[in-house]
Amino acid sequence: MVTKLLLHICRVVCACSLVEKFRKEGIEVTGYFYNPNIHPYQEFQKRLRAVEVFAEQEKLSVHYEHDYGLDKFLKEIAPYGSIYQDNRCLKCYKMRLAKTVQKARELGCDSFTSTLITSPQQRQTDIKRIGDEISNSSGIKFRYEELTALYPKSKEMAKKRMLYRQQYCSCIFSEAERYLKTQTNKNE
Repeated sequence: MVTKLLLHICRVVCACSLVEKFRKEGIEVTGYFYNPNIHPYQEFQKRLRAVEVFAEQEKLSVHYEHDYGLDKFLKEIAPYGSIYQDNRCLKCYKMRLAKTVQKARELGCDSFTSTLITSPQQRQTDIKRIGDEISNSSGIKFRYEELTALYPKSKEMAKKRMLYRQQYCSCIFSEAERYLKTQTNKNE
C-alpha cells in the first residue's frame, strides 16, 4: 500500500532532499504551504514563490494557504512572543502542524510531516513530541525521522536550482534576533 504523505513546507531549502528521499521510498508526497509566521510580507512572498518554482520543477502537487496570516500568528504567539522566550517556537510548531494534519485529513492522506525535520536550526525533540501529540489526537501518523544530515545536500540542491534561500528562521522574533546578534557583535 502506498503511503500518502502531506509535507508541510516552510523552507524550500529543506524540501529538496526530503521530497527526493520520500519518493525513493515509494511514498506519494503532496506539499502544503502554511506559514503565518513568516515576516515581513516580502519574505512571505519570496518563500511562497520559491515553493511554487520547486513544485513546478518537481511536478509536486502543493496546496497553498496564500493568506498572509501574521495577525493570527501574533495573536497565538503573543503570550510567548518575545525574542527572549523559547516557548514561542513550540507554539509555532504546534500551530503549523495542527493545521497540516487538518489538511491531511481533508486530502485523505494517511501521514504528515514537515520540512522542519531537516533543519539543524530547529528543535527536533520538540518537533517530534508535538507531532506525535497531534498524531495521537488525530489518528493520522506523524512521520518523523531526524533528518538534519540531509540539510547540506538539500541546501546544495536548492543552490544549484537557484531557489531562494532565506537568511533567518522566518518570524518577526527570529528576524529581530538576527539583527540583535549583528549589533552585539559590532559592540564587542
